[in-house]
Amino acid sequence: MTAVVIDGKLVADGIRAQVKASVADRISKGLSVPGLATVLVGDDPASQAYVRSKHKACQELGINSYAHTLPADSSQVEVEKLVSQLNQDPSIHGILVQLPLPKGLDEEKVLSAISLSKDVDGFHPINIGHLAQKGREPLFVPCTPAGVMVLLEKSGVKFAGAKAVVLGRSNIVGMPVSLLLLKANATVTICHSRTANLAQEIQKADILVAAIGQPNMVKGDWVKPGAVVIDVGINRADDPSNKRGYHLVGDVDYDEVSQVAGAITPVPGGVGPMTIAMLMRSTLHAAELADKQTL
Repeated sequence: MTAVVIDGKLVADGIRAQVKASVADRISKGLSVPGLATVLVGDDPASQAYVRSKHKACQELGINSYAHTLPADSSQVEVEKLVSQLNQDPSIHGILVQLPLPKGLDEEKVLSAISLSKDVDGFHPINIGHLAQKGREPLFVPCTPAGVMVLLEKSGVKFAGAKAVVLGRSNIVGMPVSLLLLKANATVTICHSRTANLAQEIQKADILVAAIGQPNMVKGDWVKPGAVVIDVGINRADDPSNKRGYHLVGDVDYDEVSQVAGAITPVPGGVGPMTIAMLMRSTLHAAELADKQTL
């Protein structure tokens, strides 16, 4: 068996095209241009790159973007003050605080300071709380987990009754994607570094979401034949033949697992493009929420 490749870039391009058309349509009707503000604290190169890519996407889709950078030694009060100012700015519909924050800052307090209706990253404790509760719906869902669910839907997965295994329990991916799978009526097992008999647990999965940050960890004999495998991991592997000195690999051993799985996302080109596409969709949604509040 050779797995069907789930093309995240193709799906993301479709979402971006829909967002671009919707933004143009609302502007033609005299409605506000959606606005996204990013808050970057410090000078971490990876975080800087992520923020640049988000602003580039905004420019391409007709969304206004506002970059705010604070020094790494900024105080808790200074960061929360900036967030408060952005909350009050009617031209800004979405606020994204780039994570992780420098040591010494209280991440939960910063995220809690974001207005619920501008929490396009979906990390406000109330949004996460609603995601975890039966019969409640958050205003926004974390972008990467939301993108994972779209890819699963596009691959034709039937969630109800399926056994889903999530490898990883981070606040950014593992926990929220587990909650989304549960809401979709899958039976969910969360595995992590201390899970006993890890390979045997993963072998039970009809749906596997790998988000543990360990390159090529999941091997072919860990995976149930025909399972749908979503690889969220982005890891650097040394590669002297590459001019950068490395190439990107996921948490799944693609060469092995693609011979067993029914469908699989590649790295790169799988989940990665979906994260920004879902952020753009959330920013549009935030502008639509603001429209309703002004009626």
